[in-house]
Amino acid sequence: MSDTSNAFWLAIKLVLSFDTDLIEIVVLSLKVSLSAVIVACLIGMPLGALLAISRLRGRQLLISMINALMGLPPVVVGLAVYLLLSRSGPLGVFGLLYTPTAMIIAQTLLVLPIVAALTRQTIEDLNAEYDEYLRSLNLDLRHRLSTLLWDGRASLATAAIAGLGRAIAEVGAVIIVGGNIDHVTRVMTTAIALETSKGNLALALALGLVLICLALALNTIVEALRAGTIRKLHA
Repeated sequence: MSDTSNAFWLAIKLVLSFDTDLIEIVVLSLKVSLSAVIVACLIGMPLGALLAISRLRGRQLLISMINALMGLPPVVVGLAVYLLLSRSGPLGVFGLLYTPTAMIIAQTLLVLPIVAALTRQTIEDLNAEYDEYLRSLNLDLRHRLSTLLWDGRASLATAAIAGLGRAIAEVGAVIIVGGNIDHVTRVMTTAIALETSKGNLALALALGLVLICLALALNTIVEALRAGTIRKLHA
């Protein structure tokens, strides 16, 4: 049996046996990414909705900036957060560098533009569709926003899941600000990179299998939400 085949079967055994190191890395990855997505949604969804229905000065510039930030290289985000949190940086006094909190900050900055942009598009479409009806109710801005956000909850959930997919697959930013410290900041992507370089293909493949399964699960949820939205529109 070749080394690759042997490593693959060892990886499957690690997954099926719920290896302690494997579970620890997966759990930390989920905690960091889910925390980042929650923060990004709390900021990005109201921001995207406000940009969708308001006519603020500089609105188009903000929209263009958010769209541009969607393609921002992760290593640039990691470097920016590193400079902010380093000892000589403005937030260095809090000692957050090389902690899960630093990784959450970096992932939040990566996910936020995605959530805000997708929310803006969703709410803008809904606002155009229901504009006359909402006007007839004489709703103020706050109630209009809350109504549109609730009505678009399925599409917004899709935006959140898309952000989670981006966060959980991230490696460049988190390795810069997290340091890939064992039992502290080692997540799936950074562990895969490290274990591959060390020649420990079994653990790297096991983590890769878990990451692929998570990606497939997220895509399945997204498709289910889309199908539900389509059925609702045709109902």
